[in-house]
Amino acid sequence: MAQPANPSFTTALLAGGIAGTTVDLSLFPLDTLKTRLQSHAGFFPSGGFRGVYRGVGSALVGSAPGAAFFFCTYEGVKDFLSSARRRRRDEDAMLAGLAGSGGRLVGMSDSAWTEALEHMAAASLGEVAACAVRVPTEVVKQRAQAGQHGGSSVGAVRAILSQYGTVGFTGVWRELYRGWGITVMREVPFTVLQFPLWEALKGWGRRRKQSAGAPMTADVGAGESALYGSISGAVAAGITTPLDVLKTRVMLSKERESVFTVLRDLFANHGVRPFFAGIGPRVMWISAGGAIFLGSYQWAVNALQDTL
Repeated sequence: MAQPANPSFTTALLAGGIAGTTVDLSLFPLDTLKTRLQSHAGFFPSGGFRGVYRGVGSALVGSAPGAAFFFCTYEGVKDFLSSARRRRRDEDAMLAGLAGSGGRLVGMSDSAWTEALEHMAAASLGEVAACAVRVPTEVVKQRAQAGQHGGSSVGAVRAILSQYGTVGFTGVWRELYRGWGITVMREVPFTVLQFPLWEALKGWGRRRKQSAGAPMTADVGAGESALYGSISGAVAAGITTPLDVLKTRVMLSKERESVFTVLRDLFANHGVRPFFAGIGPRVMWISAGGAIFLGSYQWAVNALQDTL
């Protein structure tokens, strides 16, 4: 069945930036509450319900470029892999015709599983690219959210840069990218779950519209994409909450600690329960965030593809 053309680089860049800024501004207070619930100091010592927009400055700095990096990589890799799949399908069709197999091989190379694996690979690489921007801003944002450095993003940045005299450039760089490993470990499984599910739901929506007489290349609207983004985000958020807890603990620790050390100490002292701290706000936040993020992205893509 025909599908809409993948967004161009420029469309993905602009739509991703719009989507990232929109979702971060809309849901920042819920993200703050989730961070404080997961903080080692506890919810109320970290600020409770006060100052829920602490750290919003760093989030704004990183949201647009981070989302733009993600979608440019995601759409580019997805287009590359789908083009390679179509070429293989055409070659299989030609060979099948020569062999008189009636096109049996075509279905094998064009299975739904192959397409889902393409989306997983594209989303994984997109997250790695986005984390180049996201991790430093996340470090600064979460420290401000947890009430460190007076709850100021500028104060958190100054505190990190002030270490230059003792640890040098490499030490400052490592501090800015503290939690890189666990962030990638959290984001990649999350996107491997969210984006194939979102794409599958969109595919079902397109088939439903096409069976009702819509053009074969018609894509879903922003509202429908938002609904599918909300469902896929909620599922992925619940499953990856333990990784999110570990990432928060690593980023907020006073001294550098390995993920394994944090995991061991948390489990030995408190058992399994802390690994699901903040799961309610996280699922609610990401479910709403998935609706806003992927709904606004689809809206921007649909609008920009008509003008660019």
